Amino acid sequence: MKIKKIGHCCLLIQTNNLTILTDPGMFSVEQNSVTGIDVVLITHEHADHFHVESLQEILKNNPDAKVITNSGVGKKLDEKGIAYSIIEDREATSIKGVVIEAFDGRHEEIFEEIGQVQNTGYFVDNKLFYPGDSFRNPEKLVDVLALPVAGPWCKIPDAIRYALSVKPKKVFPVHDGMLQIERIGSAHKIPEKVLSENGIEFITMNGGDEKEF
Repeated sequence: MKIKKIGHCCLLIQTNNLTILTDPGMFSVEQNSVTGIDVVLITHEHADHFHVESLQEILKNNPDAKVITNSGVGKKLDEKGIAYSIIEDREATSIKGVVIEAFDGRHEEIFEEIGQVQNTGYFVDNKLFYPGDSFRNPEKLVDVLALPVAGPWCKIPDAIRYALSVKPKKVFPVHDGMLQIERIGSAHKIPEKVLSENGIEFITMNGGDEKEF
């Protein structure tokens, strides 16, 4: 599996001849020119994960791409006339032999009910778990975890405890697009230190980085 972090939570995943793009949000634009995409996964409707204009451009460049999301995002897509499939709760589908399994989890608290929308994490190819904006534990063996490390709902101690509870072999940071790259500091370094001490490899990834997993 090869993963390129386009930015924030927008990932380009290539596994077993399937190319998946996750959460094309407003914190990155490079996704708008990518071609060869088979699937677009959208975890929830917040603008840093779901930017309609970006999605429209992506589908223009990838007319055969399938959009997979949940009911909450689906309502927004209906308004724009964009076709999609719903995979939520514990549903799963297989595309080109790659299993995509859904794990619903309440969006982590920003403050009380602010921003509380349906959030669906996705487990890709029995290897990568991308939780969106939730600390949902899939309670399965996870090789690679995309770990949220920043945001109005995310504290470093909670992120670290989440990773320790999931017990993946490797993690890399996501949901850090609001941080200045030259000051990203502890949002990567502290999880790297603690998780490494607990046998979990932390792989630093910034926007534009691509790694083999």
